[in-house]
Amino acid sequence: MFYTCTVACGVSTLGGLVVGLDAAATAWVLASTAMVVFMTLGLGFFYGGLVRRKNVLSMIALSFLALALVSVQWVLWGFSLSFGPNVLGGLVGGSRYFLLRGMGVDTLWPGTGLPALLYVAFQMAFAGITLAILTSAFAERVSLGGFLVFGLLWTTFVYDPVAHWVWGGGWLHEAIKNALGAAPVDFAGGTVVHIASGFSALALALVVGKRIGFDEREFTPHNIPLTLIGAAILWFGWFGFNAGSALAANGDAANALLVTHLAASAGALAWGLLSWARTGRMGTLGVASGAVAGLVAITPAAGYVGPIAALVIGALAGAICYEAVGYRLRVRLDESLDAWAVHGVGGFLGAVLTGVFAEKAIGGVSGLIEGNAAQFLAQLADAVFVALYAFVVTYILALLVEKTIGLRVSETEEYLGLDIVQHGEEAYSFGE
Repeated sequence: MFYTCTVACGVSTLGGLVVGLDAAATAWVLASTAMVVFMTLGLGFFYGGLVRRKNVLSMIALSFLALALVSVQWVLWGFSLSFGPNVLGGLVGGSRYFLLRGMGVDTLWPGTGLPALLYVAFQMAFAGITLAILTSAFAERVSLGGFLVFGLLWTTFVYDPVAHWVWGGGWLHEAIKNALGAAPVDFAGGTVVHIASGFSALALALVVGKRIGFDEREFTPHNIPLTLIGAAILWFGWFGFNAGSALAANGDAANALLVTHLAASAGALAWGLLSWARTGRMGTLGVASGAVAGLVAITPAAGYVGPIAALVIGALAGAICYEAVGYRLRVRLDESLDAWAVHGVGGFLGAVLTGVFAEKAIGGVSGLIEGNAAQFLAQLADAVFVALYAFVVTYILALLVEKTIGLRVSETEEYLGLDIVQHGEEAYSFGE
């Protein structure tokens, strides 16, 4: 559960209550931050196994570089744009926290009982993995320079404003509440992380274009065990991602952890069984992808739904994301590693289903099943707006970078492989 504030201070207040340092919460969020950072690096393995062997190092490096780039941007200005006081009518946060001004080791983040610097680090990890997810869209064909420039622009003009709207007290949720009578909720990033990255990946894929030979042959994953290792790291790290978002070591965190695991399990089974029914086989890659789909979909709902709803959300995500991947392949769209089909579609589904299954007894918000149609409509409006914003702005930014310094490598470089061309290394040289 994310808290909005307008001031950082040694002893924080929220609703008139004085909040001191919460040692248990601090310990849990410290661990959760490390888990989310580990997720980002694990995502590199997940993606790395899915590409051809000549590009595996490049794919892993993109996740490492995404985390490094965003971490620097976050401290300099990104955190302030996301969580600073409203400027421009709440479109973005102001400059109050540029360079983390006013945040010392004894400063607490208001309403949380957490050190302000820990809150910065936790949110930094979320921003880092969001850009890493986006690298799916230009796998095996992106230039390093183009990626670094695009990543800096995208985090500043897409991620930071969306984070401010959803978690930082920006204009969007207040506008939806005024229009529909209910404010959207996003417990751990279904909108901010998954919808934003997934629909941005779709826009990127359209700008960058297909890999050479994509319409002529199938590009099979070169190392499925590596992808399964990455999936295992993601599953583990997601407990920090979702349960850590309670910002406390309490029942909310326990519920978020349980529903996260159940949704992943249901998603893995749904995708695997559907694949088995369609093809006669249950591929291990499909099981792993289904688990990720379930994890994505439960993310916005983890603080608002119970175990049975989590099973339904996970199963629906596994089945619907499976169909989305099939659709992507049928229309020959080279959004290479399916950030749109899994994160975009799964995040959208999870955001909307939060408005269906939310239980007032769990997160203080009731959904459609409990008679609150306004919450369902608010979730839908939030998801649609963020998807459109992310797609349009990403498309513009990608065109800008492509037309200036270029986003894509040359045909020769793509043919040789990015590991040798960009990094001067081979993943499987065996010392030769």
